[in-house]
Amino acid sequence: MDINIGDILLCKFYFSDLQTSKNRPVLVFKDNLPFNDFVGLPVSSKTLKLQSDEIIITNKNLSEGGLPVESKVMVRKAFVISKNNPVKKYGSLNEECLIEVKRTFCKYFECSNR
Repeated sequence: MDINIGDILLCKFYFSDLQTSKNRPVLVFKDNLPFNDFVGLPVSSKTLKLQSDEIIITNKNLSEGGLPVESKVMVRKAFVISKNNPVKKYGSLNEECLIEVKRTFCKYFECSNR
C-alpha cells in the first residue's frame, strides 16, 4: 500500500503477547522515516470531550475517501508505526485540514512551522 502524508489508515497493533491484535485508525503525519516507518497520529471517534490539541475531522475534511463517523486527531499521542501495519485506507485529508493539524502539532510541541 502506498502511504502518504495526510492519509488516514486503519492499522493493526499487536498486544504484548504478539498473538492478539486490534485495528486502530491513524493519520500519517510524516512518511519518510528510515526503516520503513512513519509517524502516525491516533484518530478516535470519541469526540464529546475535546482537548486543545485535538482536531475534529469529518468527510468534509477529506480530499478522497470517507470516514465511518465524525472523528478527532490527537496530536499529543504521535508515535512511530511500521509501514507493514496498515490494513486499509479510509482516505486523505485535504490540504486545509492538514495545515491545521500541523499548526496544532507545532503549537502543542512548541516547534516552528517553517
